[in-house]
Amino acid sequence: MLKTKDQIKLMKESGRIVARTLRLVSQAIEPGVTPKHLNDLAEKLILEEGGVPNFLNYGTPPYPAATCISVNEAIIHGVPDERPLQEGDIISLDFGVVKDGWHADSAWTFAVGEISAEKKRLMNVTREALFQAIAKAKAGSTTGDIGHAVQKYVESNGYSVIRDFVGHGIGQRLHDDPRDIPMYGKSNTGHKLKVGHTICIEPMVAVGTHKVKILDDKWTVVTADGKPSAHFEHTIAITENGPEILTKED
Repeated sequence: MLKTKDQIKLMKESGRIVARTLRLVSQAIEPGVTPKHLNDLAEKLILEEGGVPNFLNYGTPPYPAATCISVNEAIIHGVPDERPLQEGDIISLDFGVVKDGWHADSAWTFAVGEISAEKKRLMNVTREALFQAIAKAKAGSTTGDIGHAVQKYVESNGYSVIRDFVGHGIGQRLHDDPRDIPMYGKSNTGHKLKVGHTICIEPMVAVGTHKVKILDDKWTVVTADGKPSAHFEHTIAITENGPEILTKED
């Protein structure tokens, strides 16, 4: 589970590719563009950088795309399709890359044109929950400290934390130990973090209920009440100097 500084450096390179891909693909988001087009662009960019999309063919049934693209009430694992985006949608881009045997994973939610004040607030709260959780990701803290930080902030703003899906460890496997990192829970519980742990922190937040449904494609997870959700994620390393974000370009 614990990575050396050299191994974390390799993960940073995978994370750089993820962050670059997120930035460039997000610039193509506009009304009329399809999730399938964004997926194809992401796959091209990842391969150009020497990475491999680690979502493609992952799991059971095998995931059919290089990226997860989730629109409005879709929370995570949205399979990119040909339905054009519309003004006022929000769209979550979730990308994973493996390079030289090391994985990184990140997600961000974006606006399609002008969006409602409620959707803007949802995105802002979810993004802030991510950074409040990252601040807790220190050696000696627990996974419960991270989850508690997310839950407290999200619920104080009137939203719900998705509970059926959680963050995870990451390294030479996309889902590594510590296996489950819930975005809810109690402080001082769960797995104790140590220098060398690398984890994915990913608040998934809904306007309404935390309950979910999985669509017939066996992958796309939507809110049970059809209300919007947002998703933000970074890959983090626990270092002697605190949490380090690996999914960034600089």
